[in-house]
Amino acid sequence: MNNRKRKVADIALSLFIEKGFQQTSIQEIIEKANISKGTFYNYFTSKNDCITDILEYLRYDASQQRVAMQLGKDAKDRNVLVEQITILIRLNKERNLNVLFEAILSSNEADLKKLVMQHRMIEMEWLSNRFIEVMGDEIREVSFEGTVLFYGMLQYLLFTLRTTNSSFPLERLVDVVLSYIELIIPFMLKNDTSILSHSAIDLLQSNIDKHTVTKADVLELADRLQKHCSFNEEQQDLFDAIINELQRDRIRKIVLKPLLKPFQQLFNETDNESHAHKFTNMVWYYLKSV
Repeated sequence: MNNRKRKVADIALSLFIEKGFQQTSIQEIIEKANISKGTFYNYFTSKNDCITDILEYLRYDASQQRVAMQLGKDAKDRNVLVEQITILIRLNKERNLNVLFEAILSSNEADLKKLVMQHRMIEMEWLSNRFIEVMGDEIREVSFEGTVLFYGMLQYLLFTLRTTNSSFPLERLVDVVLSYIELIIPFMLKNDTSILSHSAIDLLQSNIDKHTVTKADVLELADRLQKHCSFNEEQQDLFDAIINELQRDRIRKIVLKPLLKPFQQLFNETDNESHAHKFTNMVWYYLKSV
């Protein structure tokens, strides 16, 4: 990840929130970031492109933290799910992104509205899949609708707490709303009260541009990691074991998954820590897709 490009995106975000997206000019971003116009256009083709990167950085940060939290733990662990949900909400709050999202959704910027909706849909798909992991495959038919209900309750509770200047621990709020969903989903299944049809959900999901992590992506990153990082013997042994398993015709997840967290930990507090974390997280996402 280009740290200089990200710094410019962070500066642009601060201006968008302070002055409004439409009121912020590219020239103002250039001046505050102390870069040339050529550098800006080398990073972004437009302000809209800058927003795209801001959202991608947010998802990247959230996914890195979520994967790190889940590595080595039971996928069904409800407490892990609560912490994972809380991560993105906290990141949104820290960066004041809700203000930007609301401004975009109330604007006439069709392309930006689509970007925000795609961002939210990707998050909903993630949570729908995590609901299935935690509650069991039997809820698959209603997991997406359960996600819609979860976020609907959560967002309006957060709105009410903000407007009434009330305080309530975020993790506790997520935990309580999740407990409501755990009661609602069995009721939906038992009484066949699902409202959203499969065609409606498919139509919604078909509007999202998603990139699926492939084995080629993982091996390409592994090759770059090997070329640019110096491994000690223990790091190299684990790396070789991971790559050998990835190159099998049938990948044994039960063998590969336990290798990821120890490999990641071997790079803690080293110059290659972020590269190793990115690699293990990509492997983790790939394994979830196969």
